[in-house]
Amino acid sequence: MKLPDAYDLLDPETIDDPYPWYASLREHAPVHRIPGTQVFTVSTRELILEALDRQSDFSANLTGVLITGPSGEPTLFDLADFGTPIDALATADEPAHAAHRRLILPHVTPGRIAEFEPLLRDWSAERIDPLVAEGGGEFMARVADPIPTRASARLVGLPIEDADRLLAWSVSGAEILAGPTTRERLLEVNAETSEMGVYLAEHLARAVVDGRDAPALDVLHEVAAAVRSGALELADGVANLVILVSAAGESTSSLTGNAARLIAEDPVLQTELRARPERIPALVEETLRLESSFRFHYRVVKRATRLGNARLQPGDRLMLLWGAANRDPALFPDPDRVDLDRANLHDHLAFGRGIHFCVGARLARLEARVILEELLARTRTIALDASRAPRFARTIQVRRHTTLPIVTEA
Repeated sequence: MKLPDAYDLLDPETIDDPYPWYASLREHAPVHRIPGTQVFTVSTRELILEALDRQSDFSANLTGVLITGPSGEPTLFDLADFGTPIDALATADEPAHAAHRRLILPHVTPGRIAEFEPLLRDWSAERIDPLVAEGGGEFMARVADPIPTRASARLVGLPIEDADRLLAWSVSGAEILAGPTTRERLLEVNAETSEMGVYLAEHLARAVVDGRDAPALDVLHEVAAAVRSGALELADGVANLVILVSAAGESTSSLTGNAARLIAEDPVLQTELRARPERIPALVEETLRLESSFRFHYRVVKRATRLGNARLQPGDRLMLLWGAANRDPALFPDPDRVDLDRANLHDHLAFGRGIHFCVGARLARLEARVILEELLARTRTIALDASRAPRFARTIQVRRHTTLPIVTEA
């Protein structure tokens, strides 16, 4: 096994298959400094959970990201160049985090999420039937991308017909965390995603005025009520909506595409799921573990401290590698294999853990389950298109296919 420094985390091969690097990190350097930076990867489940618990030492605020330097090397970009740090939902500390989260929770209860299922089945039929009639096609663009974006729009309270714009903004915004992005491109991305901020600010400002006497039936109006009461600044409300819309759509698109690929490339697994569709939720959990939609999240070191054997200084960054922890053999025997019978199916960290556990986890699981159920119910076979290989997005942060061509037989 190569040592961690032998890997280049920005290399396309490492991005496409980060798991040998993750294994090397776990074995040789559970807390590892990326050469030439103040960024440390954390790769074992035990140390990631410790870091999550030590909120007085490590902040969730997003203050800097890795980008590609002038010579192609990883370098830290200070987001202060964009203004204030991103401090909303997953990137907020207490007490702001709890206040933001309370605005979302009433809209992601089991009862409210169950209301999405008929819509998801209708949208799945609308998207999958033409694909199957043509004998297959591009699964991401036609199924896995649009359906979750529609669902996130409905959750927030935005027009469904704007889903394509929301998806484009979300994909563009994700470049901020991608890694291979240059400083010049990052500035362009910031300008592009500011359009999303303007769009959401307009909808929120309108809801603040128009929704004065209306119940908060969606997240937009819940946030508007908080702004109207003075409990939340308009800018903070917009930041929370940006995070929610961006993360909810892209992460579930990633999950759905990854699960579809696992099914398409494994005939034995596919046969099992067709015979026993009640096992699809188990596949969703194994997909979350094996191919975590978000590969990592950042933390900022607040004071001089240690984590594992590493000495850390204020301003250092941690990359909590969910994708590495979820294949940690200390908890998951034979971790690189799909196992629908794992006793600890739900012990992965794909949705985070603790106070920052993903508020949209229940909806993401439902979306993936319904889409996969409808895909299998409408086909006899699904396979990868041998003439066009799947491709992953060139990003160190999201495990998402840009293309996933499949062949189907009805």
